[in-house]
Amino acid sequence: MDNLCCFSSVYSQVVGGRSSCSSGKGRSHQGPVKYGFSLVKGKANHPMEDFHVAKFVHSQGHELGLFAIYDGHLGDSVPAYLQKHLFPNILKDEEFWTDPNRSISKAYERTDQAILSHSPDLGRGGSTAVTAILINGHKLWIANVGDSRAVLSRRGQAVQMSIDHEPNTERGSIEDRGGFVSNMPGDVARVNGQLAVSRAFGDKNLKTHLRSDPDVRSSDVGSETDVLILASDGLWKKDKRPA
Repeated sequence: MDNLCCFSSVYSQVVGGRSSCSSGKGRSHQGPVKYGFSLVKGKANHPMEDFHVAKFVHSQGHELGLFAIYDGHLGDSVPAYLQKHLFPNILKDEEFWTDPNRSISKAYERTDQAILSHSPDLGRGGSTAVTAILINGHKLWIANVGDSRAVLSRRGQAVQMSIDHEPNTERGSIEDRGGFVSNMPGDVARVNGQLAVSRAFGDKNLKTHLRSDPDVRSSDVGSETDVLILASDGLWKKDKRPA
């Protein structure tokens, strides 16, 4: 295993990022894992709304690789907040080292509540998220809300490590919360005819009909692991529509 993590922030079917053009790379100080990222502003006529995290840190004697894509909509305040606060909220949970699944889930929902409580400052927008935590180069924890994906290559075979949270697939949950799913306007299923994902951070005006709990998966990392790709939906969906 020479490479593990690769990141793209993609918007309007064009690789996009916080700045007009940005790329970088890095590596573990304790093992062979390397990462790279590439962000290039797309053709949208408003500022880029995507943020990323890609770094190695040390905590309680462990090396952690922290990687994420936050794909914002209706502004960049919510993804910027996530970039600053989501990983710290996960790592400060006292159960992280004994029950990462539970800690990640709690931190996602706690962070969403904080975003909603700051809504006058952060606005009415929202964000999807896909995060990856690599512990000591051997254990990988993936979580996501929305339709940004994580795909792992193992012995050349693609393994999707995230779940797309789309209105049609979670219609029951939306309707149980008093919302509805409509393909109008356009031809993309949307919550209350507005949002093309069924889970998201923020989106205060739709929050009673949305969820923010993540799907969490884990995987061992070894010699058979080729690469992990994190990207927003513009990379994966050829028929991408704005969120």
